Amino acid sequence: MQKPRYLVPHLYTADPAVHVFNGKLYIYPSHDIESGIPENDNGDHFDMRDYHVFSMDDIDGDVTDHGVALDVKDIPWAGRQLWDCDAAYKDGKYYLYFPLKDKNDVFHIGVAVSDRPEGPFIPESDPIKGSYSIDPCVFEEDGNHYMYFGGLWGGQLQRYRDNKAIECGHEPADDEPALPSRVVKLSDDMLGFAEEPRPIVILDENGEPLKSGDHERRFFEASWMHKYNGKYYFSYSTGDTHLLCYAIGDNLYGPFTYQGVILTPVVGWTTHHCIAEFKGKWYLFHHDSVPSGGRTWLRSLKVAELEYNEDGTIKTINGGGL
Repeated sequence: MQKPRYLVPHLYTADPAVHVFNGKLYIYPSHDIESGIPENDNGDHFDMRDYHVFSMDDIDGDVTDHGVALDVKDIPWAGRQLWDCDAAYKDGKYYLYFPLKDKNDVFHIGVAVSDRPEGPFIPESDPIKGSYSIDPCVFEEDGNHYMYFGGLWGGQLQRYRDNKAIECGHEPADDEPALPSRVVKLSDDMLGFAEEPRPIVILDENGEPLKSGDHERRFFEASWMHKYNGKYYFSYSTGDTHLLCYAIGDNLYGPFTYQGVILTPVVGWTTHHCIAEFKGKWYLFHHDSVPSGGRTWLRSLKVAELEYNEDGTIKTINGGGL
């Protein structure tokens, strides 16, 4: 492909997760709508209510919209806000993992099951026990599946310490270690956690954990994991500084050492992505708000080719914003 390409002109879609199933690319994004809710730091204006699944036979080919795969009204424990989701496959079944606020306005992560990658997906009656916050990303290795998750501010990660809710949720002081993303191994049936979630520690060039005040590099949301040349690449959004960054490690549990920026700011407040290999090339899927005239809550999916340097670092892509 020659330049970044918008993928879904007929819907506002964002926060993509992409996987290769049965030789096709399947895209699992959130579905932006005009909710009429004023913007705020908790993200109440992102009042998404369903998921569509899309597929592509070729990166430059047509995109098929398979329609609604899951609707908030069909989830028994639903309150509001179906945010970023991800999908996985095991033993003939496809699993859709989604963050959703319950009836008490607390985010948990749920799971829905289908016989087909495009759905429709049937949700479990309750969220995953022990789950919290947002942005699930599921990574498979050697038949095991691991979920990375978490997001600050409206994602509620600051309300937890050591997997327990705290009385007054807050971020650490600027000179304290930043709040980390989490990783947890999934159970064999893919419907629960097999262990307690663990912190994903990101180190600076001196081997010290990134500080909470380091907004240019610290984790905010949008965890993604991929593997390249035997190394684990943990990528994420810095949120209020609008960067996609990455860190590299030798173990999927970390620690990871900060490396640099994948994508500079886009038009629109949020930056959320995934990285996938397809037919021998690597791609960055992300979004911006150009087609909606810069309305940050109405975003559109894009794809750009991702390139590596000889030392395994990633070449920075210009997001075109700010």
